[in-house]
Amino acid sequence: MNTLDQRIVSCLVSNARSSYAEIGKVVGLSAPAVKRRVDRLVDTGVLRGFTAVVDPEALGWGTEAFVEVHCQGNVSPARIRTHLEPLPEVVAAYTVSGAADAIVHLRAADIHHLESALERLRGLEIIDRTVSTVVLSTLLERPPNPET
Repeated sequence: MNTLDQRIVSCLVSNARSSYAEIGKVVGLSAPAVKRRVDRLVDTGVLRGFTAVVDPEALGWGTEAFVEVHCQGNVSPARIRTHLEPLPEVVAAYTVSGAADAIVHLRAADIHHLESALERLRGLEIIDRTVSTVVLSTLLERPPNPET
C-alpha cells in the first residue's frame, strides 16, 4: 500500500459514501483510477467492506462491559468463538496475553440485560470464571488512520 492508497483509505474512513470523483479530487486521480485502486484494496483485504456506523445507544444498547474470560483447561480460540457466537450481546471478542484466555465486549439495553448476558456467558461449559468491567463513559473512540 503506497501513500496514494493510504490517502484513499483515509477519505473512505472519513466518509465511505464519498464518490470516486470526490476522492479523486482530494488525492489527484481520476474517478476510474480511484475505482481501480479501491477494487485492488478490497481484493487484497485492506478494505474489508463498506458500512454504516450506527450508534448502539440510539438503538437502545447503551450499556456495555468488557469481560475477562478464564476458561477451564486449554480451550482453543476457535472453540471459544463457537461458544460466544450465539450470544447476541457479544459484539466483539479477542484472544489476549496475560491471565485471561479472552476479552469479551458486551452490549446490552440496561444493567439488568447486562446481568442476564453475563449469567449466560458464565454458564457456558468452557468458562471457569469471568472478571467484568462496566463502561461508565467513552473517552475516545476513533477509526484507524492509515496516514499515521
